Amino acid sequence: MSKLGQIGAKLHRGEVSYDFIGHRKFWFSLSAVLVIISLAGLFVRGLALGIEFKGGVEYEAKVKVTDSTVQDFGDAVKATDAKDLGDPVVTTINNEKVRVQTKPLAQNDIGTVRAAIAKEAGIPAEQVTSQQIGASWGQQIANKAILALIVFLVLVFGVIWLYFREAKASMAAIIALVHDVTITVGLYALIGFDVTPATVIGVLTILGYSLYDTVVVFDKVRENTRGITGSNRYTYSDATNLAVNQTVVRSINTTVTALLPIGAILVVGTVVLGTGPLKDLSLALFVGVAIGAYSSIFIAPALLAVFKEREPGMQALSKRVSAKKAQLAAAAAAPVSVATAGAPAGAAARSGVQDSTRQDTPRKADRATGTAPTPSSRPMKAAAAGRPQPTRKPRSKRGK
Repeated sequence: MSKLGQIGAKLHRGEVSYDFIGHRKFWFSLSAVLVIISLAGLFVRGLALGIEFKGGVEYEAKVKVTDSTVQDFGDAVKATDAKDLGDPVVTTINNEKVRVQTKPLAQNDIGTVRAAIAKEAGIPAEQVTSQQIGASWGQQIANKAILALIVFLVLVFGVIWLYFREAKASMAAIIALVHDVTITVGLYALIGFDVTPATVIGVLTILGYSLYDTVVVFDKVRENTRGITGSNRYTYSDATNLAVNQTVVRSINTTVTALLPIGAILVVGTVVLGTGPLKDLSLALFVGVAIGAYSSIFIAPALLAVFKEREPGMQALSKRVSAKKAQLAAAAAAPVSVATAGAPAGAAARSGVQDSTRQDTPRKADRATGTAPTPSSRPMKAAAAGRPQPTRKPRSKRGK
């Protein structure tokens, strides 16, 4: 068994553990800081919406990509001085295409920019494809994405409630999901990544992954807390912490296994392809899977424990467990008292044995005077007591 497997087995048996629930204040504080930074990025910097959301014109042309391609095409488009051109976004695709995105342009300016791109690429203008995307279409995508998110959260709340028969578990899972989405979107705002429909798909996908990991941990919590109020061994927080320790290795293995291929897709989409839906999707997935694993281990179980510990039954259980622990600690700390009467009694017993031994042994004075020794006070064996004992003849008559 590997070292990680041995650690996992010890965690599952409860031989070693980390107090996830006991340190919840630290993890809550860390998450609060991350959420505040993410919200600040959203309100201060805002999201860099892609052309699909804010509208504009997109051009594509086949060209041999070099190190200066992005700079050359950007300068060529800016040299057209088209009205409301703004700062064009130039990206490369698979070392054989260049993509230029601009703000919405007039019809004449669209042709002017296309001609400039064709001249820089050395191809006819007819080979440069262009499409104009209206902001209304992007707004429709945003509205549908928000609606899909709301429907997803409502369904998640209902399914978890029905499965665990516990509204508090649903609340903890939903808060963890909102936590994951906020940090992921905030990271996009802080770094300035473009938000595209592929990004929205990635965000919705990470919700499912985070929910799956959370449900696995909650299922173990339910197993450990079944009938917990009938005993005085563990509080609800103790049983929840044990459940997290029993599933943490599985969560780590699942997360690493998921991040490796997603990371490979992200590298390919960023380095090889340059940009596109593959990069946007893999980036959202990579960030979301990592944050989802974090919330499933440190946030969701701790929230569930906080909600449950407020119930009167769980509070009474906590008092009983605390009283029992205090009683055991006092018993372990009390010194072992030694009975004062034990030693004289033992000495007297040993003295009595010695006296009887001395009585059983013939005295030297008796042997010296030739008198008969004092009969032994030891009881005769049962077999010897039942049969007649032989009579000893006087010494003068022996041998006759």
